[in-house]
Amino acid sequence: MLKKLKMPHTYLLLLMIVCIAMLMSYVIPAGKFDREKVDGREQVINGTYHAVSQHPVLPQEVFRAVPQGLVEGADIIFYIFIVGGAFGIIHRTDAITTGVNSLMKRVGNNGRWLIPISMTIFSILGFSIGLSEETIIFVPIGIALATALGYDRIVGASMIALGAGIGFLGGMINPFTVGIGQKIAEVPLFSGWGFRTIIYLLVLLAGILYVMRYAKMVKKHPEKSLVYDVDVEANSTMDDDVLNTKYDSFRKRHAFILILLTLTILINVYGIFKYQWFLSEMSANFLVMGIIAGLIGGLGINGTFDAMLEGMKDILFGAMIVGFAKAIVVVLSQGMIIDTIVYWMTDMIDHLPKGFAVAAMFISQLLLNFFIPSGSGQAMTTMPIMVPISDLLDVNRQITVLAFQYGDAISNNMIPTSASLMGLLAVAGIPYHKWLKFVWKISFIWAVICFSGMLIYLYMH
Repeated sequence: MLKKLKMPHTYLLLLMIVCIAMLMSYVIPAGKFDREKVDGREQVINGTYHAVSQHPVLPQEVFRAVPQGLVEGADIIFYIFIVGGAFGIIHRTDAITTGVNSLMKRVGNNGRWLIPISMTIFSILGFSIGLSEETIIFVPIGIALATALGYDRIVGASMIALGAGIGFLGGMINPFTVGIGQKIAEVPLFSGWGFRTIIYLLVLLAGILYVMRYAKMVKKHPEKSLVYDVDVEANSTMDDDVLNTKYDSFRKRHAFILILLTLTILINVYGIFKYQWFLSEMSANFLVMGIIAGLIGGLGINGTFDAMLEGMKDILFGAMIVGFAKAIVVVLSQGMIIDTIVYWMTDMIDHLPKGFAVAAMFISQLLLNFFIPSGSGQAMTTMPIMVPISDLLDVNRQITVLAFQYGDAISNNMIPTSASLMGLLAVAGIPYHKWLKFVWKISFIWAVICFSGMLIYLYMH
């Protein structure tokens, strides 16, 4: 009997792509564009593509490309580690957990406000600190509150997962997606936040209405629930326990830590726009915030740094994937075939309306997220190719960042290669196919909103 096929590990997939890039250097003609500095950023010059001598990459260079990619992406990688360590400390103090749980319990006393307020709270955490895997710890309480109010576990999971996903999609000050994407595109950090906020509000409204409509149907007709046939008895005791734990443990020190976190984010945003701060300055601020939060939270000096290392360990997958993704670009650059690929792609779509080029970028990012579910890794892999294409087609680079950002975020709620999504569904006790049946419609609505927004932005700039 054939064994069930398994999806290859993300790192293996990236290494396979590095190998493919190496083989491509023997087949694709080498070439390059001339470049010039425009407003402080390097930009390709249209019409200057020319062939150069072939530079095939040797097989042994594949493995050297990985450490080289880690070195070239060091500023981003260590920023991710430091931020991950700082939030590891915050997580150890239980400030966010107890704060959100306490607030959700109070909101739960008024059922009609539970869904919009919960989704808004988690969306704020999504666009500010990039809340993703951490959503898993809130799932049991979300489900407990939802089922207590006559809804089902899909409603409970959606309040958290879709809420954080909406914030991730908005990404106004998300350092892991928009921040990295804009760094590679060489556009001002967190620029375009006003437009992103408008799209975020539209997506949030659509998401809230979608979940509320489903919740209303389930409450009126429980048999229409997508998980009606799922055995919930096994989790009923756990849900009752969840409702009666940690709610009353929110203390003054937790409030101080949350205020400190908010101030750090605001200071970073101010510094970015006022003094052009970037990764080093933001990393330093998060490091200071983490240490102070650990001391306020009663972790002690040693406990604070233990929590920091634990947070770095938790973020290891996302940080190191940046280096593997960068290795692809290293090999393509060594083989001098990136510009050839860009030239061919732009030549194919150059005669088409710009909207088609934007659609191609958006769809490609949606599909690539299946194979590279890390937002930072996807940015490092795709943006070096997409940015020159946008230059040659005279498309604003901000559009390229939007295509990456939206393509990555929308598919995060659907792809089975996402460890955070599959972990969340496992904790929630929701079969993947039932979740997919629920979420594909709102994902399509979000895609329409985001693509329409990109077209409007395209023709306004």
